[in-house]
Amino acid sequence: MQSFVNVLAAFVIGLGLLQAPAEAAPLRVMMLGDSLTAGYGLPPEQALPVQLEQALKKAGLDVRVLNAGVSGDTTAGGLARLDWSLAEKPDIVLVGLGANDALRGLDPERAYANLDTILTRLQAKGIRTMLLGMLAPPNLGSDYGRRFAAIYERLAEKHKVPLYPFLLDGVAAQAKLNQPDGIHPNAEGVAAIVERLAPAVRQLIESKA
Repeated sequence: MQSFVNVLAAFVIGLGLLQAPAEAAPLRVMMLGDSLTAGYGLPPEQALPVQLEQALKKAGLDVRVLNAGVSGDTTAGGLARLDWSLAEKPDIVLVGLGANDALRGLDPERAYANLDTILTRLQAKGIRTMLLGMLAPPNLGSDYGRRFAAIYERLAEKHKVPLYPFLLDGVAAQAKLNQPDGIHPNAEGVAAIVERLAPAVRQLIESKA
């Protein structure tokens, strides 16, 4: 009788009717950004998405962080390629655009409108989102700086999404943490960003909201 049971079980398994439960796929977190995300001037393994993924995994999270950064992209560029980027089917998107708008002195209201559309589209698809804020360089004046910084607060309030106020917090204007251009973080600078950013991303992941 036992032999018959064994044969029957082997037959059923052979038909594919008994299968081990499939392992859950890693959570897909996409960073939609510019050169700060793309890893300008760095080896691929030192880019922000890679270092963030490593930090989140070290914290016990099963994640894959996707690099959707394009050097030189403005908020308009990010919006233009949004649908193409979403072909990778992320579960969460970290929107880190605006640095190039500020460097070029573009109208903050245009940046607001572009980011507003990006967030609206992401939410319409049921994708959880975090907004990564940016500050304008001081040479553009305090009035421009205030207007630019305010767009992220307004967007976070409108869309009820978490805001990480300044992506380059603790790194901007720190020579030892930046490449010779004084704009793009070096590997140590990226690590400093991740040290601050990872807990906020982890909180978003674990919120399940």
